[in-house]
Amino acid sequence: MADNYLSSLRATIDHLKSRGKLLETDVEVNPELEMTGIQKHFDGGLPILFNKVKGYSNARLFTNLYGDGNLIAELFDAGTERTFKFRILDAIRKPLPPKEVKSAPCQEVVIDKNIDVWPIVPMIKHTPSDPGRTLGGGNTLATGKWFWGGTHISYNRMFFRGPDFSTFQISPGSHTDMIASKFYRKEPIPLTINMGVPPACTLMAGAGFVYTILPAGCDELGIAGAVQGFPVDIVKAKTIDAYSIAQAEYVIEGYLDTTKKVWESELAERDQKQGVYPFHPEWSGYMGKAYRTYKFVVTAITHRKDRPIYYPLCVHSYDDHNIDTMVRTATFLELAERVCPGLTVDTNIPMAIPDWGGVIFQVKKRRQRDEGFVKNILSTALSCSIGARIAIAVDPDIDIYSMDDVMWAIATRVDAKDDIMIVSPGGAGQTFQPAERSSAGEKDWTQTNIRFSGAIALDATVPFRYVDAFEKAKYPIEVVDPKKWFSDEQIAKGKAPQAEYAKLFARTGF
Repeated sequence: MADNYLSSLRATIDHLKSRGKLLETDVEVNPELEMTGIQKHFDGGLPILFNKVKGYSNARLFTNLYGDGNLIAELFDAGTERTFKFRILDAIRKPLPPKEVKSAPCQEVVIDKNIDVWPIVPMIKHTPSDPGRTLGGGNTLATGKWFWGGTHISYNRMFFRGPDFSTFQISPGSHTDMIASKFYRKEPIPLTINMGVPPACTLMAGAGFVYTILPAGCDELGIAGAVQGFPVDIVKAKTIDAYSIAQAEYVIEGYLDTTKKVWESELAERDQKQGVYPFHPEWSGYMGKAYRTYKFVVTAITHRKDRPIYYPLCVHSYDDHNIDTMVRTATFLELAERVCPGLTVDTNIPMAIPDWGGVIFQVKKRRQRDEGFVKNILSTALSCSIGARIAIAVDPDIDIYSMDDVMWAIATRVDAKDDIMIVSPGGAGQTFQPAERSSAGEKDWTQTNIRFSGAIALDATVPFRYVDAFEKAKYPIEVVDPKKWFSDEQIAKGKAPQAEYAKLFARTGF
């Protein structure tokens, strides 16, 4: 499948370019602040390729591939962003294991002596508050015994405090946290950091925290293979007992040393304070904080020979959000199906509920006893995903892709006494959520000091026995054709001021 446009990032870029779906520039871009500033101007829009990078004559920068969910669904021939989750769900149930190859494009150049990551990988600075340029677009790959016989791919932010070692931030409760806990102070953990990977691998790298569906030891690269329709190629790393993604643009080989810690910023190190100084934006939309992390030691850098591509992403952008939520919506759908088969018909995580912050379920009640299962699904979802703070259930007549419609359902269908639940108070929280961080009071904002106040579950569905009391007013749009009274130009002019929610009214007659 080497000729398939999903087999590598550069093949995907060529495909997008041939279809006029790529913004490309030969004007030099500075990886310090300029790239993220430009991406924010095009947030939710087309992918962007920068052919010239300041300070890096043999490198390119690429971003925003996942900015438009419909474009991604189209790339995978899976309909729209609303239907793509069903392709992913099939892949979760029937993964296609990765295939080992003997040689790979990612190893055309091998550097295993006098290693210095800085002049090779064009790492970026996200915001003026950041202490420097960080590696946030690398996909950590753990395989074999290091992940209970499966394959795991994820994002872990890194800050190179030296030429060949960096910080390695791990989200508490994540798969990588499980790996670090299992081998803590026992032996170094060999990992590869893969950059510029095939789109399906990027998709799986953001699939975090619903581990009842994606447990330790699952085959995440196998799911990626099933999504793209053919196996992901992997190749043995050059210097460690690990594998790299064969079609990656860059790979950093190395190991996680759980016996040593490195501070994420000089200011944090100077004052010996965790969770105080700003460092790298977070998915929740707030600035992250600098912590003391395990040390990652580099043993080699490999990359493609011809202008390798680094794919960093703005955190808390549509690009980041879609990477982090497309698989999550499928896993929440599977979770709901296991709680009560056939009750949940769709799931969505809108940008307003950032990334790992929650989920909306669309349920179709079939009988009176389904009432209780709706609350079971909501509480299960919030208990199973660290960092989730809100889950909402609505009926099929509510558009879960319109936050206006969801808010209307909450405002008109939630019974404050019976339909609002506080789930898992005192349970495991997430230090990347400011509400949890602030609970530490005067103590350091670390995982051991925070307290989770509980997540909110909202059952915004109509009670099954009182459905007649909630009959929606429906206007007769189907019996009239505006063209009888107005020209196409007049119709377009008349509809031009309509907000998105008004457009939903016009489509449905509600």
